[in-house]
Amino acid sequence: MSEPQVSMFKLDPAPKIITFDCYGTLVQWYEVLLREIGAVLAEHGESGAKAAAILDSFSAEGRRLTAEKPYRLYKDILRTGFATAFAEHGLTPTAEEIERIAMSPKTMGPHPDVPDALRRLRERYRLAIFTNSDDDLIAPTVAAIGAPFDYVITAEQARAYKPSRQMFEHAYKTMGVAPDETVHVALGMYWDMKACHDLGVRGIWVNRRGETGNPDWLPYAQVQDLTGAADLLLPG
Repeated sequence: MSEPQVSMFKLDPAPKIITFDCYGTLVQWYEVLLREIGAVLAEHGESGAKAAAILDSFSAEGRRLTAEKPYRLYKDILRTGFATAFAEHGLTPTAEEIERIAMSPKTMGPHPDVPDALRRLRERYRLAIFTNSDDDLIAPTVAAIGAPFDYVITAEQARAYKPSRQMFEHAYKTMGVAPDETVHVALGMYWDMKACHDLGVRGIWVNRRGETGNPDWLPYAQVQDLTGAADLLLPG
C-alpha cells in the first residue's frame, strides 16, 4: 500500500458533521459476505476459492441494479444481485441460502479500530451514517457499532443510492448543513469518493484493502483505517 495521501486535506472550513459510509468502512462487510458465500459453496460441494469472484460479480451487478429506476429496496438488490452472481459462476443456491446472505448485513460487527476512533471524533463533531441500505437492515448493524450517531441516512429514506446527487442532497437537507460543513469518510471509491468529487465534498478514503484509487475522483485524502481518519480530523 502506498503512503497515506493527506497533504490535500484541509480542515478549513471546520466541519460540523463527519459522515460515514457503513458497510466496509465501519463494519466487516467483506469478511462476513465472504464467509456466507463460502458456506453456500461448501453446501454445494464447491471450493471456497470462488467466494471472492462471486462477491466481485455481485458488486458489479449491484452497481447496475442501484442505478436502475424505479427505486427498489436494498434487500431486494441483495437477493437479485447474489442470485445473478452465483449463476454467473454456474451455481443455483436455494432461496433460503440467498435469503441468508441477503440478511447477513444485520450480523456485521465493527472493525476493531472503529469504536475508539468514533469515541474520539464524538468529542468534537456530530456523526452521521450515509448508507445504501434499508432502515430495518441497517438498524442492528448501527446498534452493534455502539456509537451514538446523530443521523442515519439510508437509501430507503432518500429513494436513491450513492453515488447519486439525490442521496447526498437529501442527507444534507435532513441534517440542516451545507456540504462544505461536512467531511465524508468511506471505503467505497465508486460509491463515495466519486460522489464527493462530483459534489465538491471533502472526502477521506479508508483504504482498508490496499486498493488503487481512481485519480479522476480526486481530491481525497487516503488513510488505512478509521484511526487514521480520526488523526486527520483531530490534529494536535
